[in-house]
Amino acid sequence: MTATGAPGGRARGRAGSQARPQPPSRARPQTHAEPRPQASSESRGQAHSESRPQTRPQDARRQTITEYVLEHSTATAAELAGLTGVSLMTVHRDLDELARLGVLRKFRGGVSALPSSVFESSLEYRLGVNRAEKEAVASVAAELVEPGMSVMLDDSTTALALARLLVEAAPLTVVTNARRVAEVFAGVPHIRLIGLGGEYSHTHDSFLGVPCAEAIGALSVDMVLVSTSAMDARTTYHQEQDVVLVKRAMLAAGTRKVLLMDASKTRRTALHRLCPVDDFDQVVVDDGIEAGLLEELRESVDVRVAKPVP
Repeated sequence: MTATGAPGGRARGRAGSQARPQPPSRARPQTHAEPRPQASSESRGQAHSESRPQTRPQDARRQTITEYVLEHSTATAAELAGLTGVSLMTVHRDLDELARLGVLRKFRGGVSALPSSVFESSLEYRLGVNRAEKEAVASVAAELVEPGMSVMLDDSTTALALARLLVEAAPLTVVTNARRVAEVFAGVPHIRLIGLGGEYSHTHDSFLGVPCAEAIGALSVDMVLVSTSAMDARTTYHQEQDVVLVKRAMLAAGTRKVLLMDASKTRRTALHRLCPVDDFDQVVVDDGIEAGLLEELRESVDVRVAKPVP
């Protein structure tokens, strides 16, 4: 599929206009040159406040436990109870859940940390981390998407948050390798949904590998929106080779490229280099980013800063 380019992008072929969904017979939403009503991230956030997942107390507590154990390598249950201000029984329930998710390893009387590359790939773990920040980033990113565009979303939890907002931007063509993202758009009027196949990954709940990358290579879209696990001022990274393969293919398929990052992923590196930061047209990050890093990033790329809703 070839889709018509975004404003300012390179000219696209006739095939692109065929690939884009046709709007309904009612009046088309305002053109790209006109300001869209109710387009602020604040108004979008209000419109979706009821559907936005809220951070639960146990999620925040388990994140605190995880960060503490990662920093200290091991910890006792009594130590963690004192840290979080809950009972030993509650701490043991938290540790059981974190062990089930593959975040920590329990032993008699305490826990030890697993390598971060093991649990950061787990979708279940990622869904419970930095939820408010991801929702804020998604809300700002949604303002970049115009009705009639073709967009490609990866299997990140920030893209999943974005998907819930984009149902209001129809008509759209949406391409994704993520099962849960596809579920958000399935059956939505005026959404043309293209699912990318490949080898199914239970850890990511998405399709990866060479077949997925080859399917992406046959497409061209107006905008690609992806996240990744780490970045510094110059480079983006990910810890898994199969994921890097698919994300690189996605970026090559987009006229405009947008990076979605919560601040916890910044000032970090991972095993595999994904691409230089200046390969992206926009970076959207929450306001937890360090001021020095933000200044460095703005020297090479357009950065949009999102403020999480309390």
